[in-house]
Amino acid sequence: MEPGTDRALARTWVVTLVMVVALMANITYVQGFEAQDLRDDSDNARRLDDRFKIDRGPIVADGERLAWSEKADDERYRRRYRNGPVFAPVTGYFSVFAQTGLEEAANHFLDGTDDRLATSNLMDKIIGRHVPGGTVEATVDVRAQHAAYEALAGSGVRRAAAVVIDADSGAILVMASTPSYDPNEVSTLDRDDATAAFARLDDQPLKPLLNKAAKELFPPGSTFKTVVAAAALEAGATADTGVRAGRSYTPPGAGQAINNDAGDIGGSCDLRRIPLIEAYAQSCNTTFAYMGAEDPGNGAVLRKAAGFGFGDRIEYADGVLSAASSFPETDEAALSALGSIGQGSTVAAPLQMAMVAAGVLNDGVVMQPHLIDRLRAPGGRTVDDISPGPMSRTMDSEEAEQMRDMMEAVVEKGTAESLKGTSVLGGKTGTADVADAPYNDRWFIGYGPREDPEYAVAVMTEAPGYGIESGPIAATILDALSG
Repeated sequence: MEPGTDRALARTWVVTLVMVVALMANITYVQGFEAQDLRDDSDNARRLDDRFKIDRGPIVADGERLAWSEKADDERYRRRYRNGPVFAPVTGYFSVFAQTGLEEAANHFLDGTDDRLATSNLMDKIIGRHVPGGTVEATVDVRAQHAAYEALAGSGVRRAAAVVIDADSGAILVMASTPSYDPNEVSTLDRDDATAAFARLDDQPLKPLLNKAAKELFPPGSTFKTVVAAAALEAGATADTGVRAGRSYTPPGAGQAINNDAGDIGGSCDLRRIPLIEAYAQSCNTTFAYMGAEDPGNGAVLRKAAGFGFGDRIEYADGVLSAASSFPETDEAALSALGSIGQGSTVAAPLQMAMVAAGVLNDGVVMQPHLIDRLRAPGGRTVDDISPGPMSRTMDSEEAEQMRDMMEAVVEKGTAESLKGTSVLGGKTGTADVADAPYNDRWFIGYGPREDPEYAVAVMTEAPGYGIESGPIAATILDALSG
């Protein structure tokens, strides 16, 4: 060949070789690094068809499997759940359409596509070989979760929820909700059966699919006075400071007075001024309505509420968020007064109110709540220990100590005196009226056990009656944790 021809052929081979290398690099990148994004793309028609071809790893707690996969036929696996209604707020479900709870938070770790599991060989991804699913260890205490669910479900109430947080770490030890559902019903491989199961559950008026412990909001009643009292302490009051009380209080510009509960007539709430600790223990509406309306006022209460987490959706597992609890930001004294006794526009999830109690117990530091303890590879090796840090400091240690004194006075001589001698050391009752309803939202928040308290609890039950009626359920759950 002529020299010019040789040079042209050589350049052609070089260009061809570069293109082949580029093509291989692109294939490697797409299959190795973008495969999961492509599988998850909503435009991928095979996305839902392929989801049950994976042997997902288990969700466990205290060494027990809460969710796992078992072979259904030659190429598909079905998800199974132990005591489904008990643990549904924790595990969520994995269906032909979607996933919730820890099934959602750890979806790619459970199905083996998480990068933390791809340590054996990049070639597995390139050739499409499945990396085995990992194990998710939840923070929940199995015994206490059972105790909570059984107490709520057996109480005969309309709706109910309970949350327990380890105040020092933020670990969620209990997250229970009733009415509940069985995730096994919606994890069927048959699309028509799954559609029918979802339709049946969605038609139920109390919405069993909705996790009431974290994703539903209720007026917190007098448990919110804990936030208002903390705002008063920050503004310079102490537990012994004399505060305004009285049988009735009319906020500036309001057309209607706020009164104490009829059961308080003749008690210390009737007096003109009493110590803050007494007003809190006896749950004097007039005291805390005045605080929210005038001194320390709406801004102080709003800032304190935000410090505890109000106004934000709380992330308690990757991508899994609570409903946002709220207290009204307003220059209308009447609205602030009503909100400061946990009525009106103030609403909270049980998870949020457990965080309030946990912040008090943990010297004013609110830890980020979390539902996953650790992640393990299929062989058992720990891949990730989940240890979130502080979310906020909402009180200094002296204020938190005074707040604990007030919560313990509630049990010793206040509205929760019937719990004296139980595992509950400190607490706060709350009874919220529900407009045009024959029931109340009955709350109890607190902490225990009495010796070396470490757990913060919130219980909400919906039925006629008062908040103290949720107190024994809190004691039962604390007993299960400390027993």
